[in-house]
Amino acid sequence: MRIAGKSAADIFESIRALVQNGQLPPGAALPTVRDLALQLTVNRNTVAAAYQRLVTAGIAVTRGRHGTFIRERQAPGEQEGSPFDSPLTDVASGNPAPDLLPDPLQYLNREAYSTRLYGEAVINPELEALAIDWFREDCANPYEVNITHGAVDAIERLLITHLVTGDKVAIEDPCFLGSINTLRLKGFQILPVAVDERGMRPEALAQALAEGARAVICTPRAHNPTGCSVDAARAKVLKKLLAQHPNLLIIEDDHFALLANTPCHSLVSPTNRCWAMVRSVSKCYGPDLRIAFVASDPETSQRLRMRLASGTTWVSHILQNIVFNLLRSKDVKKIVAAARNSYTEKRTRLIHALEKKGIAVQSQADGLNVWVSLTASTASVTERMAQCGWLVRNGEGFYVSNSQPALRLTIATLSLSQIENLADDLLQCLD
Repeated sequence: MRIAGKSAADIFESIRALVQNGQLPPGAALPTVRDLALQLTVNRNTVAAAYQRLVTAGIAVTRGRHGTFIRERQAPGEQEGSPFDSPLTDVASGNPAPDLLPDPLQYLNREAYSTRLYGEAVINPELEALAIDWFREDCANPYEVNITHGAVDAIERLLITHLVTGDKVAIEDPCFLGSINTLRLKGFQILPVAVDERGMRPEALAQALAEGARAVICTPRAHNPTGCSVDAARAKVLKKLLAQHPNLLIIEDDHFALLANTPCHSLVSPTNRCWAMVRSVSKCYGPDLRIAFVASDPETSQRLRMRLASGTTWVSHILQNIVFNLLRSKDVKKIVAAARNSYTEKRTRLIHALEKKGIAVQSQADGLNVWVSLTASTASVTERMAQCGWLVRNGEGFYVSNSQPALRLTIATLSLSQIENLADDLLQCLD
């Protein structure tokens, strides 16, 4: 293997070719800038520029004093959902209850739909107006609204509009699987921020900011997987921290907005120039309606719209038509209210049942899940639960670093009688 070239572009192409033909495998260390400059008889700045381009392109990563390395190939990690052919009772999927979702086809207003062509507005004006009003109470800064193909798509597009491969992004730890996979596959460096029952811990966020985070992804309420929500007191502290970094991109993933019991406390302050709040409809209307609303500062909005221009990236106006009618329908609002009440009752009952049996559980929770901390091996507990007829989710996959044994239990489709049985079986499997 021999790296060649006299310019930064030539050195970059030489190393890229070596990576492509397998001579520089993932994890391989590149020569130091000094050594390669001497070997090629070029200026150190030329090699440094080539290395920086490799990092930007996602081919290499820099690890401070340890040097520059060929980036490891990232495969998709765990995904939401679970096998539908499993004979076990599913409390692993993270899905909403199918019988608490409205039928979207009933809300396609054919009379209101007209053929849309390239060059037309990417958002239906009526839907845009409704969305602007929806965010008004929780967005203090001036904002514009866009739509994307769900919350994960929104987060990916927002990151790409502001960051480059190799930039550092702070996220909750444990964290939503979709966010973890997005960051890893796009080549961003992940800075884990520990959470408790009130959201991100201030000292952990401060550490991530000190380490050079260029963006922060946080969940204001119904955090997946733990169910924690940021209260007013915690929001005030976190907001003060983030206000000291005006150029930081802040993404608030308010995915459970229409079903949440807890209020939304935004962490964005007037000094923050780049921010976005994302609200999806998948939990209340079904994952197949791939629409999320994104309220953001005007500059971020313009960058986002350039990536949402007419073509393969636009969001179907047929879907927009359906979601607009779902959001306005009084009947659908009753269905959503029934779902909210059902999830609240099941979540509360399971938490109480587990607490009575002395099982460690996060009691302050919102959302579809209950988070159970374990002291025993998670693998052995999940295996024993399967023998009792339960399909449960191993919590370790939700951690970015220092994973701890835990279970995430989805309550959406449980009956009230099943809740007691689940608590009894879990206690037995922990003995």
